[in-house]
Amino acid sequence: MGETSAFLDVQNIEVYYGGIRALHGVSLKVNQGEIVSVIGANGAGKSTLLKTIASVKNATTGSITFRGQKVPADAHKVVHTGITLVPEGRRIFAPLTVRENLMVGAYTRSDKEEMERTLEDIFSLFPRLKERLFQRGGTLSGGEQQMLAVARALMSQPKLLMLDEPSLGLAPIVYDAMFDVLVRLNQEKGMTILLVEQNAILALGMSHRAYVLETGHISLEGTGEDLLEDPRVQASYLGITH
Repeated sequence: MGETSAFLDVQNIEVYYGGIRALHGVSLKVNQGEIVSVIGANGAGKSTLLKTIASVKNATTGSITFRGQKVPADAHKVVHTGITLVPEGRRIFAPLTVRENLMVGAYTRSDKEEMERTLEDIFSLFPRLKERLFQRGGTLSGGEQQMLAVARALMSQPKLLMLDEPSLGLAPIVYDAMFDVLVRLNQEKGMTILLVEQNAILALGMSHRAYVLETGHISLEGTGEDLLEDPRVQASYLGITH
């Protein structure tokens, strides 16, 4: 693809927490229809990167454009552009029912019939949520809460779905099922996905392209397959030594 064709284009952003620089001149691109992952150790700046794209944090320098337009500086306006973030730790509304949580995700929409169709699509992806529809969110298992967090994001019909550590705290059988859903969304619906994930094997295995973030810098980039085979990635993130 050409230089100007990136769906999401992050250029040379710097982000500070107080006086500490969390991101140092970070640039990355996501093309429409891709799954792109960002891997790295704890404290590398991965969550900061997603929060900055979503305007939860603001960059001091650099630019972020989405579909050719500058991303708004206010987080609530970013959702209207088609970018939705599933935050680390799920952040569902525990006192609300599953249905009420899903409706919160649809707050940018007014088309009731379309919303019901989106609900049915979500129930085909996550049948368990349909079974739990009138249960309070706080009574769900950790895996069900993660399903609900993703489903709530899908209710806004995002053009770019961003996920921050979706496998965190989940049993392998649960996160395998979760990642199968993400691959289905990409392959069947053409959903563009930007994923931050500590489980490097899982993330790289499903990604078209990926970036390695180390202490606020992009240190490597390539296809998911190439990075899985890279000795530096194998040594640092996969526990493989040669």
